[in-house]
Amino acid sequence: MACVLLFSRLHPFSHRLTRTSICLLSLFLSYLCYCALFPADTIMQKSGDPTPSCQRVLADGAKRRIQKTPSCVLPLDARPIIVEVSRLKSDQRPPSILHIDTPSPPMGNLKFGNKKLPNAIIVGVKKGGTRAVLEFIRIHPDVRAAGTETHFFDRNYDRGLEWYRGLMPRTLESQITMEKTPSYFVTKETPHRISAMSRDTKLIVVVRDPVTRAISDYTQTLTKSPDLPSFQDLAFRNQSLGIVDTSWNAIRIGLYALHLENWLRYFPLAQIHFVSGERLITDPAGELARVQDFLGLKRIVTDKHFYFNRTKGFPCLKKPESSGSPRCLGKSKGRTHVQIDRDAIEQLRDFYRPYNIKFYEMVGHDFKWE
Repeated sequence: MACVLLFSRLHPFSHRLTRTSICLLSLFLSYLCYCALFPADTIMQKSGDPTPSCQRVLADGAKRRIQKTPSCVLPLDARPIIVEVSRLKSDQRPPSILHIDTPSPPMGNLKFGNKKLPNAIIVGVKKGGTRAVLEFIRIHPDVRAAGTETHFFDRNYDRGLEWYRGLMPRTLESQITMEKTPSYFVTKETPHRISAMSRDTKLIVVVRDPVTRAISDYTQTLTKSPDLPSFQDLAFRNQSLGIVDTSWNAIRIGLYALHLENWLRYFPLAQIHFVSGERLITDPAGELARVQDFLGLKRIVTDKHFYFNRTKGFPCLKKPESSGSPRCLGKSKGRTHVQIDRDAIEQLRDFYRPYNIKFYEMVGHDFKWE
């Protein structure tokens, strides 16, 4: 309006002006009108800090239309999504004039699944084949397992269940969470503690001829402690009389019937699955089929996943298509046992025989260790 009034006053004198002067005057008047309509604070801003203007626009966004100005340019990942109501259909209009939302995070940064307490635990036994069972069963797409032994129920119980949960992998609702700690089977407090966590926990015990297991246990310890006394010195209180030292852990672990009695106070036998360590070597697919059945899984891990490594004397996993080499267990698996006196072995077999028979009766299966 001011520009119109000013032009009307100058019009009587326009015949005295040259054409160039008229053009310059028109440009000047246009500039004045533009400045009057658009104040400087909406066009320009101090280059030192563009944030306040952007924040003001965002804060007022629910009432004012946000203007695209050079001073308020946000990074692509921080820009709000603005939808004008006039562009929405009548049945899509929100109560406010503008809807502002933040963009979803990139898909690569999303973490799928939740950390859950384990549904199944491999509780034993040491040198029975627990690592092999864990590595074989985790091929299954519906199984996720903690990579290392947690020792929660025997060494770290005071840390609490949330600490334990934090050690578990993320799993989807349809997947099973597992862990393995072989010392659980021989720890007196463990059955009660696992039952307190969940009475529905499924338990897997990998058992092996207790005499062979004891020799394997000794062989592993000997590699770490070369000055260890002989196997016979540790296994017997008096070898000439055939008195076995059951306080030695390598001997005590093989008393499966005694340990199982403790577990059956808290869990029904149907909730405990026993894997044969011997058949795990000769027929890994057959043993894994029974493990999958016990866990309620579809039989996906089959004989096509295994081949027998003659050098290690142990089955290995065939190489996946994405890998250049097969997967075998570590160097400690399948190592050659130390030579033990034959008489000592026969004495140990005589010692274990009544415990083995009782164990067969308890589980309803003859493992044929005799």
